[in-house]
Amino acid sequence: MEVTNPDVERQLALYGEAVECFRQQKFLKAKQAFERVLEGPSKELADRAKMHFRICEQRMAKVPEPSLRTADDYYHHGVAMMNLGRWDEARAALEKAQKLSSKADYVIYALAALDCLTGESESAMENLKQAIALRPENRYLARNDEDFAYLQDDPRFTELLYPEGSAS
Repeated sequence: MEVTNPDVERQLALYGEAVECFRQQKFLKAKQAFERVLEGPSKELADRAKMHFRICEQRMAKVPEPSLRTADDYYHHGVAMMNLGRWDEARAALEKAQKLSSKADYVIYALAALDCLTGESESAMENLKQAIALRPENRYLARNDEDFAYLQDDPRFTELLYPEGSAS
């Protein structure tokens, strides 16, 4: 019969909690938990915790701010933040791009997509309408753009993208 060490059991439970925090990208909390795992009796768990501890430190290290100067710089940064689901940062960058280049249809189109992804249907419709007015080809892009899925059932969206169908 195998006898388990209660200290190892506690260390294993703590390791599990630390991994869950790590998975949720709560790196400070994970780092603190991995640090406590290092104090336990199991060398194998301590070695694993040490590796994760270092990764937490790397992830928490201050990432240098990108050098953004032009409307295109802010636009690309905004789209990158959208792709990461960092909506507030995406909006700030895209709004700065729009201020620097108010007639850039692609920036307004990206703002429309962001609005749609964040459930701002009114603003999404206004921005999309403006992007299409500046460059009619945006109508065709939006037809197949998954970012606008939230608006698919909105009749105004259909009218905007398929004006030829509403003429009848």
